[in-house]
Parts: sequence; C-alpha cells; structure tokens
Amino acid sequence: MQIDDQTLKDLEFETIRLWLLQFARGETAKSRIEKLRPLPKTSEIKYQLDKTDELLQIRLIKESFPALDFEELVDEIKLLPKKNASIQLEGFMKIHQASHLVNSILYFFDKREKEFPLLYESLSDVYYTKELIEKIEKVFDPNGKVKDEASITLSEIRSEIKLLRKKINQNFERELKKLIKNNVLGDTRESFISERRVLTVLSSHKRAVPGSILGSSNSGSYTYIEPNSTVALNNELELLIDDERKEIFKILQLLKADLLDHFDLIVGYQAVLTEFDFINSKMRLAFLLNCTKPSITEELELELIDAYHPILWKKNQDSKKKTFPQHVQMDKFSRMLVISGPNAGGKSITLKTIGMLQVMLQSGLLVPVNGNSKMCIFDNITSDIGDNQSISDELSTYSYRLKRMKHFLEIANKKTLLLIDEFGTGSDPDLGGALAEAIFEALYNKKCYGVITTHYSNIKLKANQLKNARNGCMLFNTETLEPLYKFSTGQPGSSFTFEVATINGIPEEIISQAKEKLDQKKVEMDKLLSDLQKEKSYLTRLTKEHISSQELTQEIQSDFEDKKSAFTVKLEQLKKSTIDNERFIQLGKKTSAFISRYNGRSRKKTINDSLLEDVRKYLAVEKSKIDEVQIIQKTKAAIKHAPKPLSKKQKKITKPVSDNHNREKIKVGSQVKLITTKQAGIVEEIKGDQLTVTFGFLRMKVELGKLTWIQD
Repeated sequence: MQIDDQTLKDLEFETIRLWLLQFARGETAKSRIEKLRPLPKTSEIKYQLDKTDELLQIRLIKESFPALDFEELVDEIKLLPKKNASIQLEGFMKIHQASHLVNSILYFFDKREKEFPLLYESLSDVYYTKELIEKIEKVFDPNGKVKDEASITLSEIRSEIKLLRKKINQNFERELKKLIKNNVLGDTRESFISERRVLTVLSSHKRAVPGSILGSSNSGSYTYIEPNSTVALNNELELLIDDERKEIFKILQLLKADLLDHFDLIVGYQAVLTEFDFINSKMRLAFLLNCTKPSITEELELELIDAYHPILWKKNQDSKKKTFPQHVQMDKFSRMLVISGPNAGGKSITLKTIGMLQVMLQSGLLVPVNGNSKMCIFDNITSDIGDNQSISDELSTYSYRLKRMKHFLEIANKKTLLLIDEFGTGSDPDLGGALAEAIFEALYNKKCYGVITTHYSNIKLKANQLKNARNGCMLFNTETLEPLYKFSTGQPGSSFTFEVATINGIPEEIISQAKEKLDQKKVEMDKLLSDLQKEKSYLTRLTKEHISSQELTQEIQSDFEDKKSAFTVKLEQLKKSTIDNERFIQLGKKTSAFISRYNGRSRKKTINDSLLEDVRKYLAVEKSKIDEVQIIQKTKAAIKHAPKPLSKKQKKITKPVSDNHNREKIKVGSQVKLITTKQAGIVEEIKGDQLTVTFGFLRMKVELGKLTWIQD
C-alpha cells in the first residue's frame, strides 16, 4: 500500500494523530499513535476497526468498563530476570496495580466473549489470579510502604528504632528546657541537620553548650549543636536504620524472586494494558467525533452518507456553527468525480472529506459517517492539494503540480484513489486547460478512481463524455448567491463569476466589458450552467415541498381515520348506553309506580294482592323480552355459522340426500326449522334460494339449504 507523506500532510492527518495522543496514557500507545498511518493489509484494517468498534459499543451502552489507570512495566520487565538487579518500591506497586486492573478487565469480559470476541481474544495471554496481589500485599501496606510484619527481623529492628527515637527525644527535650532558661538559644530553638535533631544556639554562647557542632547559619549568628546526651544514641540509630535498609533489600529480593515465577504473566499485563490503551484512544476519538464503522465492501465502491470532515466539524462545534454533511457515491461506473462550482462553495472540503475519511479508515480509525455508509480499501491514495511552491527547491506551484501529475501517471491503477484540487491551474488557462484535459483522459484510461475539483469547462465537458466519469457540483443559493455547502451529482456547476461579482459591488459596466472580452459561447455555456443549476434548485425545492405535503397529508389522513374509528366505537357505546339508560329509566318509573301503589299501613292481608299480580305480569313480560333477545342472538349465530348450501356443480356431482325432498315442499306459509338449532318458523316470502322466515318475533332472511320442511 502506497500513501506518501505529502498526501497525509495535504489531508492534515497529523491533527488526527495529535487528538489521539491526548487520549493515550502510556508511552507505548503514544509511540504507536505517532507512527500511525494507513495499514498495509485489508485484514489488519478490518481487525483494528472491529476492535475499536467493540470498545465503542461498550461505551455507548454505558457498560461499566474499568478505567485504564495504570503505569507501564517496561523497567520492571527488564529488571525482573536480572539476578542482582533491584526493583524500586514503586515498581512493585505498579505490578500490583496492573494485576488488579487486568483482573477487573477479565472479570468484565467473563461471559461476554461472544458479544466482544476480538477484545476478549486480546486477553489470551493473561489469566485471573490474586496470587501476585497477595504476595505484594504481604510485604507492602496500602500506602506502598514495607510492613513491619514483612519479616521477623524487620519487626525487631523497627521496634528498637522506635524505642531509641523515644529516648533521643526525651534527652533532647531535657537539654532544650535547661537551655531555654539560660537564654542561649535562637528564636527557632531547634532544627535538623543530616536527619539529626540539633539545638539552634546563639554563636556568642556556643562554648556554654556541651555537644558536637554540626554547622552554622549563613549569617554565622547561629550554631547548630547536637547535645552530648543524644550523640551516641543518634549514632546507634543510624546503624539500626542501615540494618533496616539491608533487611528491606533482602525482603524485596525475595519478593522479586517470587514474582519472577509469574514473569510471562507480567509481560502479558504490559501487552494487554498498552493494547487497550491504544484501542481506548481510538475509541475516545470516535466518541468525540460521533464516528461509526461503515460496511467494508470487497468491490471498489463507496457511499458516504452524512459524512463530515472531522477537523471542520470539531472547529465548527467549538464555534457553535453548523456543519453541513455530504453524501457522495463512487463505483466502477462513476469512478472519476469532477466537482465544480463557485469559489468558497465547499469543493475542496468535499474532496478533503473523502480523502481524510479514506485515510482514517485505512489507518484503523472509525469515521464520522452514517452507519449505513459503505467504503472500500485502496492500494494507493495520493493527492495534489494546495499551493506547494518551494523556494529552497526553486520549484513553482505549476512545476510542483506537473511533477505530481507525472507521479500519478506512473502509479495509477484500478486500486488507486487520486485527490486533485483545482486541476489544471497555475499556467495559461487555454494551454494549461488543454494539458489538464489530456492528463485527465490519460488517468481515466488507467482505470483509477479520482476526485477532482476544477473551474475548467473542458474538464467538465470531458467528464460528461467519458462513460465512467461523473460531474458534480456544490449547490448555490441562486437568489442570495450564498453557498449551501451541499454536494450534488449529475451536472457540472457554474462558477457564478459575474453573479458573485455583482453581489460584491463590482459595477455593471465593468462586468459587461468582461463579458464582451470572452468568447460568446463560453459566456452562453456558463449562463446555461447557471440557469440549469437555478432550475435544478427550484425543482429540488418543489420536490421536497411535494414530498413534505404528501407526508403531511398521509399523516393527517391516518390521524383522521384513527379518530373516526375511535369516534365510531364511542358513538356505538353511547347508543348502547342511551338504550340501556332509557330502559333503566322505564324500569325505574315502573318500579316507582309499584312502590307508590304499595299499602304498608293497612292490616288487611289482601290489600296488595292486585299490586303483586301486576308485578308478576310485568316481570313475566320483561323476562319474555329477554328470552326473545337471547333467541334472536342464537338464531343469528346459527345462521352465520351454518354450512353453505352446495353449488349447482356440486349438486350435480353429489348424490341427493333424503332431505332434498322435504325442501322441495317448502312454500309461502310452510312451517320450517333450522337444521342446526331445530328452531321453528313460518315462511313469509321466497326469492330463489333466499327465504324470509319469521321465528317468533324475529323476521330473517335464510338460505334454503339451511332449512328443512315440517308441515304446510
């Protein structure tokens, strides 16, 4: 894979690396980031993308992944195998911290190996154990100091030191009190010299204080004297401290030997934590820039949906400005994309967006696009962007560009992506344009992919003529002449040279003179492009409005249908409720009338007999009504679920049943019954196979095949 340093510089990839460095904790990850560039193999690119995406998914679903708070074990890994080498106290605590952290990571991925297989695979050289932690904690306390209990000898030495220091302080305090009374001490009274407690004596009285002189102040006003009563004790203390130092060294060497048994695991800690540090840096950048992993296709095609240039997006975010996303498609049928349009309309940003995202992807970084985007892998990505004039090399802009074109012609093949900004500029417009057209056609014949920005009409025309090339333009508000920063495929864009000049205050007579100096066909072509773009913008706006109106209409219609359905149900409920209420009111009135007629004062037993008789009759009538409703409901259900009569064809094939004779007898006035429920009724009307039958109070239409004759 060939991606030269100039291309990375043109695309400002160094900014991405600097952002990544801010997220890295250790020097190993930082070193990898500083060397980061597109990877040589597609398999490695996919592997790095997938690992980063797994960690991003953990972050997005807000899983409690352990914080990567650790220090690298480079020095400790070098010193552990060396026999006479000693490891600093901090080194043992670093191993302790690393073991704790790796155990936490292993615990996190326990039973998650299928969900995050690549991150889980990264832990293959380490395993969960508390043995190292326990060995270190047996020697060190939580503050990283060697415990008294680390050995019996150390415990005894420290007990002696403690007693001796107590005795030294007692003797010193005695001397101090005595000399305070004699007024021979300075204002500070005491100090420390070489970790020994000394008296601050006025130099004029130094001979009055028995002891060892250990120094004096800068001005010579004070002399520092160690009292005779503490000299011997301090000497003994120094010997004990030396014994303590030697015993600690012995303890740490034994601990070092114990840890050496786990050397491979400690090496694994270093590898795992630095790998997660590197992946975590990429994940945090992806989280910052709203990046995702697009689909990686084997075919040479890309579709960038809602694509952002990360540097522009971040800059606009910080300034609280809007960034316009781009939608770009390229495949073997549209592999050369020529972008035209006015200056400051976003042509270069669109080109750089495509280039930057491709370089990021091939470096194993997630990219700021919609997750439904598709991208592929190119063997070569090379660019010609900006003014690369070199004074030291006596190289003009145009000379530099010609050298780049020569390079492009040498390396271009079907797996090459070329990024050329302001193609053909730097020389005489006519001559340079002709050469640019020839180079463009030669590059096209190499079957390479390319994104090219230009103002040259002949390049736009050539792109329209070539089968697998496409024109595209940056859209412009044709009314305000302001750029929309949106890319559109299908037609070249006008430079809007004269329109932009007008809006910027250039007098109309100068613009008219400029038009007269141009080839009239060129003026007409630019006007045609301008008119086409205006028309396309107008049609696009109409289409959007039409689609929006359709969606709104459908939404309103759907809402209307829902409300209509709800109101219909509610209306039926209200009707039923009204009928029930009216019935209950009638029942209430009737009951009230019965209550009014009831005589409870009279002692005559038969006084309410007529009332009771009326109540019985009323109840009987109401009961018959209820029974009638139930019969009607059962009859309707029976008719609904009764088998359908045979068709004429089936009647011919099927042997006649004995019941057919009875059906032939049925006429108006005949008594019939339903075959399914045996319910009897009287025929009132016959129309073909449809009969009108009265079942008690119910009058219904019934098919002939569902009835049988009883009698006339």
